[in-house]
Amino acid sequence: MVTDVDKSNEQFINQRLRQLDPTAKIVSEEGFGDQVHDLAGRVWIVDPIDGTMNFIMERENFAIMLALYVDGQPTLGYILDVMKNRLYHGGPALGVWENETRLTPPLNRGIRDSLIDVSSYILMNDIHHAQTAARAARSIRVFGSAGISMTQLITGRTGAYITNLKPWDLAPGRVLCEALGLVVKPIDDHPLDVLSSNFVLVAVPAAANDIEQLIN
Repeated sequence: MVTDVDKSNEQFINQRLRQLDPTAKIVSEEGFGDQVHDLAGRVWIVDPIDGTMNFIMERENFAIMLALYVDGQPTLGYILDVMKNRLYHGGPALGVWENETRLTPPLNRGIRDSLIDVSSYILMNDIHHAQTAARAARSIRVFGSAGISMTQLITGRTGAYITNLKPWDLAPGRVLCEALGLVVKPIDDHPLDVLSSNFVLVAVPAAANDIEQLIN
């Protein structure tokens, strides 16, 4: 689903990025960016509204997301939880912040002591044995927005996230999660690639190890 707000947000963000970083390339969801085939140089990845269904139906649990990759390296990530006015931002050189508060790495709990987040499509169709992992967890959550799911991980509210993500869904959260020591890895035979779709597991290390043993 795409709304006029998705399109206007993306056009505004891309315009500002071109003013601030004119030599960079832009990958963006609604097609107002560049044709980008690799991550050489500076590449911004933009999601103007992450969780459009939530935006339309709930008026909450949606985010605006940006990421900067430099020669393929995750460098900066930004996730704005719009309705709560919370900006999660940072990267490996800066640390990770919620507004003005620096975040510490979440507790490294195993799956049985964790809430896990599984995309509804993957869970209902038991892709990669997601139902086995869900039954092993303390309970499950489904947020319908990669950005919101990533903020739940980095603040320690959930311990794992199993999903299929487009580039703009994965790139910002990957920056922030890896900066806090979380595992971000594919759960199929394809290498992790922020320019393509990915079935991914994002989790604290202990939960990631438990889930890998359950689903492989």
